[in-house]
Amino acid sequence: MSLETFGQPLLTFPDAEKSPLSIRAKALVFVDPRSRRLREHMNQLAPRSISVLIRGETGTGKELLARHIHRASDRSGLFVSVNCGAISPTYADAELFGYAAGSYTGSAGSRAGWFGSANGGTLYLDEIGDLPLPIQIKLLAALENHEVTRVGAQQPSPVDVRLVAATSIDLAQAVAAGKFHERLFHYLSEGHLELPALRERTGDILSLAEYFLGIYSQRLDLPVPLISEAAQEVLERHSWPGNTRELENVIHFALLVSTGDEILPEHLNLPEASGLPAQFERHVAGIGIGGTPDERKALKGLLLRLAEGL
Repeated sequence: MSLETFGQPLLTFPDAEKSPLSIRAKALVFVDPRSRRLREHMNQLAPRSISVLIRGETGTGKELLARHIHRASDRSGLFVSVNCGAISPTYADAELFGYAAGSYTGSAGSRAGWFGSANGGTLYLDEIGDLPLPIQIKLLAALENHEVTRVGAQQPSPVDVRLVAATSIDLAQAVAAGKFHERLFHYLSEGHLELPALRERTGDILSLAEYFLGIYSQRLDLPVPLISEAAQEVLERHSWPGNTRELENVIHFALLVSTGDEILPEHLNLPEASGLPAQFERHVAGIGIGGTPDERKALKGLLLRLAEGL
């Protein structure tokens, strides 16, 4: 679903698709200059028929971009999302390309597979680097020839599928290591989108924080507090290794533990909120080898005093 907020489009998942167990990002805004450039490039690619490769860290919102590309295209078929890491290596061929009736014991009927289900629409393959090499070769052939051969079938079936793939790794390095098919990589790279990590688009942080605050306040039937200036500074300083998904969790927690009409730094449960620089906090956390609890406590106290003098 695409909404307008803070003067910029907001991309979100429909409520029916929100899973509490999911680690994916559930919202994406285009406020930061880097995000605006990304949006422009995305809108240029969307009407075209070429495949698209989205690269970005986990939790940045790659599937949201893919869904927007599908909606902004003229394709009338379904958007089919597949996590390549969850595909069974044994049955990957059948899962992706389908199988004919009687191909497997107990399979009286046939199945179109993920490729067939996306016929006329868009197939989204998340973490495409996890696909086995033999399947990568078949995938490339299906894309180039616009047809698939189901397991156990005698003849290929025509398909019209647009592929949008995503990866959190550098596939060029995987190609160099012999772990990813070079021709498939070049095929995908014709349409390439780089989704920056949240720490690289700080202009989006407060807009996303306010969105999540509004969503959870409504869901929990609570008044919507303001985010204090001090808390805003903490949010913008944090490095967000978990990206948008981490930000969502931090705001949810802050809403539950805050007692007034403002979110304060101490409600955020972040290293920066304690006044201890994040790099010191990480150092303290990593000195466990050879350090007793008393030694760690003493060192943390020293670092706190040093931080106050910075």
